[in-house]
Order: sequence, then structure tokens, then C-alpha cells
Amino acid sequence: MNQDQTENTSLSNTQKVLTSLVAGGCAGAVSKTTIAPFDRAKINFQVRTDKFSYRRCFKFIRDTYRKDGFVCLYRGNSANLARVIPAAAIYFSAHEQWKRLLNTDKYEKTPGRRFIAGSLAGLTSSTITYPLDLARARMAVTSKTVYTNLFSVFLAVFRTEGVFALYRGALWSMIGVLPYSGFVFFTYESLKHIRLDYQSHRPINKTEQMCFGAISGLIGQTVSYPFDVVRRRLQTAAVIRPNERYLGAIATARKIIREEGITSGLYKGVTMNWFKGPISIGVSFMTFDTLIRLIRQSSLFPPNS
Repeated sequence: MNQDQTENTSLSNTQKVLTSLVAGGCAGAVSKTTIAPFDRAKINFQVRTDKFSYRRCFKFIRDTYRKDGFVCLYRGNSANLARVIPAAAIYFSAHEQWKRLLNTDKYEKTPGRRFIAGSLAGLTSSTITYPLDLARARMAVTSKTVYTNLFSVFLAVFRTEGVFALYRGALWSMIGVLPYSGFVFFTYESLKHIRLDYQSHRPINKTEQMCFGAISGLIGQTVSYPFDVVRRRLQTAAVIRPNERYLGAIATARKIIREEGITSGLYKGVTMNWFKGPISIGVSFMTFDTLIRLIRQSSLFPPNS
């Protein structure tokens, strides 16, 4: 029996959903706030034709700080948190539910189902919260004179592009999230199984959770990164390159490859993801596993009698 299965199995499924929603939302908020300045820098390189380098990335962060102040480094983070908190809450909760429905690792090790459960969790979360992701991307690449807050993004999109524009790039995003989420959860869960098989007498500690999450994030983001670049181009075309606002995902991907190449285009900024991604995912999984254990062992959600 793995570590997850030994935790308060007397909780009802409703209680498990509620606790995973709370822990997942908190995990998402902590992890994304940790790397928010780097995330904003990455998005700016993804949606423009400038070549990415760490020197230019840190120069962007430095210039933004000098010109607009420290708070501006977190511009778009409020929109990001408005997306990330429900997205992460749904993400982790959906993963638990998909694992339950698929009987993942219940009677024997089922690595294939681990991947499927992770993929479906990502798809569930992405479908529900995609408009918030689009709004966050728009805010990250524009100044306050364009969008003053999250509500102004939605209002402007409704007025100038129509309601369906809120899901521009959504299909491409959902295709990309399947391998990303699948590999992230598959790798994390598999590393936990390997560790417990090796030392079953000792619980997995926070450092190990961070390391397993970091490795998972590195693999997942590298596999799915081109989808992320195309998604960002689609989301921000109306405010960065109006002449490309009607291009579809395939046409956008071809244009990127033709003009910028594969490594400099579809993988632009991926090295930044290798820096911030493992930190973000590691913090996220460590926070979730810690909080879910604390909450379920507390009196906030008493088990069924």
C-alpha cells in the first residue's frame, strides 16, 4: 500500500474532493507567485520575434524593475492567480478522482493508468479555466494603458473580438496539456513508488517531494513546450500582431518555424522553463502533499463515523 492510500481512508469522497480543492488551490498560488517575474519575462519572449537568452531575460526583468518598479514585475500575476488557484484546485482534485475512477495503482501497479489519469486531470482543468489563462497572457504582454485589470481584458475581448475569442487557441492548448500533465503526474507518482519500494519504512519527506516534482516538471514542460509557444501566440496576436489575429494554430506554428526555426521559435524560452519550471512544479507538489496531509489529519474535515 503506497503512502497516499494510508492517509485517512475513512474520509468520504466529498470530503476528499473538498480537501484536495483547498490544498490544490493553495499549492498553485504559492508555486506561481514564486516564479511570477520569470514567467512574465518568458511570455514576452514567446510572443515576440526577439531571440531568447538568459542575459536578455534578466535584462528584461532589470529594465522593468528600473522603469516601473518592483510591483510591475508581478503585473498579470493577479490574473494569473485568478486562473491558477481554481485551475490548480481542479487539477489536483480531478487527478485524485480520475485515479479513483480508473482504479490507478489500487490492486497492482498500473503505470499506463497513471499517465491517463494525469492527462485527463490536465484536460479537465484547462477546459474550465482557459479564458482566465488567455486574460493573464494578454495582461503580461501589455501595459496598464491597454488593460487596467482582469475585468477590462474580458470587456475588451467581448467588444472587439467576440465571446468566442476567449477560447482562441483552446484546442491547441488542450492537445498540449495531455502529454504535459500526463508526463508530470506519471513521473511524480512513479518516482514516489520507486522511492517507497526502496525504503518503505520511511515516509517521503519534503525535500524528496520537491526533487520529484522538479524532475516531473522538467520532463513535462520540455515535451509540451512547442504547444505552449503556439498557444501564447494565438492568445496575444490581437494585441501584439493584429495582422495574425485570424491565423489558426497550424498556420501560426508553420509561420514560427518558417521565420524563426524550431529551436529558436517553437522552443524559444525553453531554457527559462528549465530554470523556473522545476522550481514551480516542485513547490506545487510539495505544498499540495504537505497541506493535504495536514488538512485530512485535522479536525476541519472529520472522518465518517
